[in-house]
Amino acid sequence: MNRIMKLPHLAPFFPSRREECGIFGVFDHPDAAKLVYFGLYALQHRGQESAGITVSDGCTVRTFKHMGLVYEIFKEDTLKALTGHLAIGHVRYSTTGSSLLANAQPFVVHHKDEYYAVAHNGNLVNAPQLRRELERDGCIFQSTMDTEVIVHLMARQLKYGLEEALIHALGAIRGAYSLVMCTRDTLIGARDPRGFRPLCIGQVNGHYVLASETCALDLIEAVYLRDVEPGEIVLIDKHGLRSLKPFPQVRPAYCIFEFVYFARPDSNIFGQNVYRCRKRLGHLMAREHPTVGDMVLPFPDSGNYAALGFAEAAGVPFEMGLIRNHYVGRTFIQPSQAMRDFAVRVKLNPVRQLLQDQRVLLIEDSIIRGTTTRTRIQTLREAGAKELHMFVSCPPHRHPCPYGIDFSTKGELIAASHSVDEIRKFIGLDSLNYLSLAGLLEGARANPDDHGFCVACFDGNYPVEYEAEVAKDCFER
Repeated sequence: MNRIMKLPHLAPFFPSRREECGIFGVFDHPDAAKLVYFGLYALQHRGQESAGITVSDGCTVRTFKHMGLVYEIFKEDTLKALTGHLAIGHVRYSTTGSSLLANAQPFVVHHKDEYYAVAHNGNLVNAPQLRRELERDGCIFQSTMDTEVIVHLMARQLKYGLEEALIHALGAIRGAYSLVMCTRDTLIGARDPRGFRPLCIGQVNGHYVLASETCALDLIEAVYLRDVEPGEIVLIDKHGLRSLKPFPQVRPAYCIFEFVYFARPDSNIFGQNVYRCRKRLGHLMAREHPTVGDMVLPFPDSGNYAALGFAEAAGVPFEMGLIRNHYVGRTFIQPSQAMRDFAVRVKLNPVRQLLQDQRVLLIEDSIIRGTTTRTRIQTLREAGAKELHMFVSCPPHRHPCPYGIDFSTKGELIAASHSVDEIRKFIGLDSLNYLSLAGLLEGARANPDDHGFCVACFDGNYPVEYEAEVAKDCFER
């Protein structure tokens, strides 16, 4: 894409709630900042609190970041000022650190005549401990992000060169990370040894790009090459792409919730298409919970694809009985419950004539706190539905996630302290049915005995150990 892309007026389109961060990088492109803008726009579903772009022309490094959505922050004039051939970008929701501009990424430092910019997706379970050690040694932190720990660890080893500094820093951290980084003349991508979060490599007209999901490659007409492998570091400069694999190989632990909920359905992650996976989950729910009803109705948009599979397998008509207002923000990733409740009330409107006196089979991707679902069910009751039976395309979330999902304590998970029937009564359903863990793994095309996924939020078996009190400190900052 050698021509300058005209920046259109883009309305905020993205699927329902999302819990991660999105990262994107491009090397040696004359309009690097604009390509990153479009990449971030495609990844907006992974975070909507803040966005930022850092760009280098080989001499000067410029950064612009702000609170809000990508299309709100970056205008034509802003992007024209971000001149350079190398750029990285980030969309954020807060897993650690407060929702403040100081914590927006990319995080940029200047050290011994070089700039280092970092954008991070994931969560480091030993960041609080490392931070305390670094502070004792005199390091001064500018933010509350775990990402900043990586930069301080690198700085201590830069005298041995960039590669050694990267290996040292990434070898010291534990948890989930997919990173894009840059100096004045080098683009870097890295993924933790377990591969919790996706990160892929593509090319647009011969220029390398890195992205959290392949949907971002599609928007800029880039060709997908391959994933950054778990434990791999890639360095891209004028000499091309170099790959480092300095860490011992361990069993992967891909976040299975990416398939259930996080990733966009048009993306391919962990070697599979998300749309097809979600449709399979719907098939499996219908197989595990045979039932009768007048219609299958998803909670838009995240329940749509499992609902298609469920309706197909159950032989029940698929209907869109809830119409979504796409100009309302997410519910799950907004900082306060009051904000979430307001968004729920204005986001979805029932088609009353369709629902009146109907036995409705509702499809939802997950139930976390239960409050959003309860409000929606009340709306459907008021619209005249006779029976409401819910099917959830994953098992109950009973355990907190320390790897970058916004349910970091058991108190936030309704299934951690309530039985399925208690949840059903709280929400106001006639029946509530979850997909089994075996069904979820089958839908993800995984070997049940050696599946290679992280399912800790369902079964409590954490692939990377963490100290609960240390993690709690990290989550509550």
